[in-house]
Amino acid sequence: MKSLVRCVALLTMLALAMPAFAADPVPNKGDTAWMIVATLLVVMMAAPGLGLFYGGMVRAKNMLSVLMQTLVVFCLLGVLWALYGYSVAFTEGNAFFGGLSKAFLAGVTPDTTAATFSKGVVIPEYIYVAFQLTFAAITPALIVGGIAERAKFSAVLLFMVLWFTFSYLPIAHMVWYWPGPDAYTSAAAGEKATATAGFLFQKGAIDFAGGTVVHINAGIAALVGAIMIGKRTGYGRETMAPHNLTLTMVGGSLLWVGWFGFNVGSNLEANGAAALAFVTTLLATCAATVAWTFIEWTLKGKPSMLGAVSGAIAGLVVITPACGFVGPMGSIVMGFAAGIVCYWGVNGLKRLLGVDDSLDVFGVHCLGGIVGALLTGVFASPRLGGTGVYDYVANKVGDYSIADQLISQCWGVGTSLVWSGVVSVIAFKLVDMTIGLRVEQDGEREGLDLSSHGENAYHS
Repeated sequence: MKSLVRCVALLTMLALAMPAFAADPVPNKGDTAWMIVATLLVVMMAAPGLGLFYGGMVRAKNMLSVLMQTLVVFCLLGVLWALYGYSVAFTEGNAFFGGLSKAFLAGVTPDTTAATFSKGVVIPEYIYVAFQLTFAAITPALIVGGIAERAKFSAVLLFMVLWFTFSYLPIAHMVWYWPGPDAYTSAAAGEKATATAGFLFQKGAIDFAGGTVVHINAGIAALVGAIMIGKRTGYGRETMAPHNLTLTMVGGSLLWVGWFGFNVGSNLEANGAAALAFVTTLLATCAATVAWTFIEWTLKGKPSMLGAVSGAIAGLVVITPACGFVGPMGSIVMGFAAGIVCYWGVNGLKRLLGVDDSLDVFGVHCLGGIVGALLTGVFASPRLGGTGVYDYVANKVGDYSIADQLISQCWGVGTSLVWSGVVSVIAFKLVDMTIGLRVEQDGEREGLDLSSHGENAYHS
């Protein structure tokens, strides 16, 4: 008996003396379930949300062409995301491009995980791949609105492949790639980890859900496309009013609901920070809708449905980079700012530029994205109700300087504008030189539904 006691005591001492090995973190079922739902919500934004929103704003003879372009672009780029996009955007490479270690989703299995924004918390990598796919596929589809009603279907697809590869992927890598919070165990380890991150992450730019990556990126490309493809035949001489604002309202509402997946899902966890992103997304959209409606009512005498839904989209755009960083009151101020600035972008700046941006992608997405990115730097301040920026080495919210953060945000805005602008000019030029950007004038007058797809949206 004494021998047994000694043996147990000895084994206990050995166990205590051995170093403790932490088990690998296991995904939480609640987080996983939420990310599946969030991903589905973003899919809904593309099909049917964006298609109906854009489709209702074009003339009846081009309704199906817009639906086709948004749907097929989303699906085509979804495939490319799995082939090489995920790897280029979210693996370690240099400051501008990731590598090809996960091309064809090599090494991604049901057991592999992706980091969140909390130490020791992960989600299944497959759902992270799918969630980021929806961002990568819907962002280029936004550009369709700038060149609607006169672009060749083949030209749209070829341009999107080029732009996705050389603009979306590098900007996503620059802004969002980092090795995850668990790499920040000490100051030295933190410096080493940050050195492997994307260029704009290293500059300190913050973008919760895509103000730079999605909206500025796509918005400036749409402006470049509208300039290079030229105005629609009859623009300024013939009426080009939206043919079905009811569908635009339905599509805009689907975008709003889906945007909660976009913004709240970007938290990657179902917790209080996700609840904050939900509230700020809701409030900013309400504020922007109110602002746009009353400005239009005051200046034009009548508030319009198109104006109200445009205001809602402007609010969604402006809060996208900020939703997890700013407080509720900050989000309301940002929403009002978006309603004012984007109204001017659509009704004033557009006329000054003399550009036929068919569905006002630049005025809403690019301008709204710029306002959102810059005001994120202001209202993320804890002194103004924001969360600040977390210091993973100290494991607490770090010291916050509005001036310093604004400089970082300017890096994000400027880099996105220049990078996407240059890539867009080159890509549109290459497409025009090879297969041509624009349909024939007879086909444009007939309508792209029949001339490009042999179908009619409506039968009289």
